[in-house]
Amino acid sequence: MSDDIEARGLRKFGRRTMLRGAALSAATPLLPGTLPTAAAAPAVRRAAPAAGAATFRWLGTAGWRIDVSGRTVLFDPYVTRFPTGLFTGAFDRATRLCTDEAAVRERVGRPELVLVSHSHWDHLADVPYIAASTGARVVGTDTTYHLLVALGVDPAQISVVKGGEVLDFDGIVVEVVASLHSRNKQRAYFAPGRLAGPPPARPETIGDLPEGDTLAYQVTAGDGGPSAFLMGASDFGERAARGLRPDLAMVAVPTSASTHRYVPRLLAALGDPDVVVPVHWDDFERPLDLPPRTDPSADLDAFAAQVRRESPATRVVVPDYRTLYGADMRPVS
Repeated sequence: MSDDIEARGLRKFGRRTMLRGAALSAATPLLPGTLPTAAAAPAVRRAAPAAGAATFRWLGTAGWRIDVSGRTVLFDPYVTRFPTGLFTGAFDRATRLCTDEAAVRERVGRPELVLVSHSHWDHLADVPYIAASTGARVVGTDTTYHLLVALGVDPAQISVVKGGEVLDFDGIVVEVVASLHSRNKQRAYFAPGRLAGPPPARPETIGDLPEGDTLAYQVTAGDGGPSAFLMGASDFGERAARGLRPDLAMVAVPTSASTHRYVPRLLAALGDPDVVVPVHWDDFERPLDLPPRTDPSADLDAFAAQVRRESPATRVVVPDYRTLYGADMRPVS
């Protein structure tokens, strides 16, 4: 390990006040569901989050369920995963929105908080049902607000944010981070646009859901839990993310090389998180009761290798739909 890498790790250790427990060695074998850290030069490891402080379950795409002492927070919960032709070359913007209510109830529990990164269907489509059936508060952009109200959600349940807010939900702290949506090979956004007022009609199809700007969130799970940086798309605002220093970073895997030095810039901005969890790399039209299948345009192995190369002390955990993870992103029996 270079002196610079070691010094950075030690400085970061000294600044962390939330984590406690035994230090983890980089040479310790990883549990199933992880990718091994590069074997070269052992890295300085910080203390693990407190056992039982929080649990994490990947809902596929960018979605997460976070449980803290009996309280549930959701991020971009898209469970229904209806077919649009996106992964077969027959994409249809006129695909009608729908929700598999039984599948959603099975996986989301009784959330009190739903965080929405942006308003594309693979992030928003199930949120109206979740909000209406559970009474959960929804946090999102102006566009998310206008779409949800048009879809029947009580406006009093929705908190509009812009980025920069630090919100305390009775001990669960949510930092809202202004962010960016990923771009395709032509460096263009998919379904751009935002709403400054109600849509002209109730949204019925996936084409009725514009992006509406993109946010990221950092959730700190109580006094003893970890901080988790949650991304809904594979780009970010470098200055907005700088200094967040999360313990866990749920990072969207890019499907193009449009963003310059995406991985090294992001890891440097976040201060080399203890754990990076790649997300939004799966075929999100495949049911959640089947094993994840990689989106052909996402190179998951190359992404993981780049993270290990840029931040040797960071552990990479490739998540599975069926696994419950603890505060350190190791499987919970």
